[in-house]
Amino acid sequence: MLIKVLKSKLHRGRVTEAKLHYPGSIEIDENLMWAAGIVPYEAVTVADVNNGNRLETYAVPGEPGSGRIVVLGAAAQLIKAKDVIIIFSFALCTPDEAEGLVPKVVVLDENNRIVKPQ
Repeated sequence: MLIKVLKSKLHRGRVTEAKLHYPGSIEIDENLMWAAGIVPYEAVTVADVNNGNRLETYAVPGEPGSGRIVVLGAAAQLIKAKDVIIIFSFALCTPDEAEGLVPKVVVLDENNRIVKPQ
């Protein structure tokens, strides 16, 4: 049996832009993706701290070092520029594998710079 467990998260990122008329996804500074162990086109869950909205989409790499987190497509109806968000990635593993798993938590400041890497 496989279970779904938290693999990593980008904690308290700030949305830099929201583009409604765009094929859906979330663009994340490639350096931030790397720090959290999120691979291009990986499914992620996004939680908006400002309004409680949650959604699932996929991550696309953005310009490294830019600090950009851009909500793209229909998700821009739920999450707006300047909102504070948490981006979660998950893994499927056996219960035995899950016992030793320590999620990677990357805390960001208001400019999407890493404050606390893990």
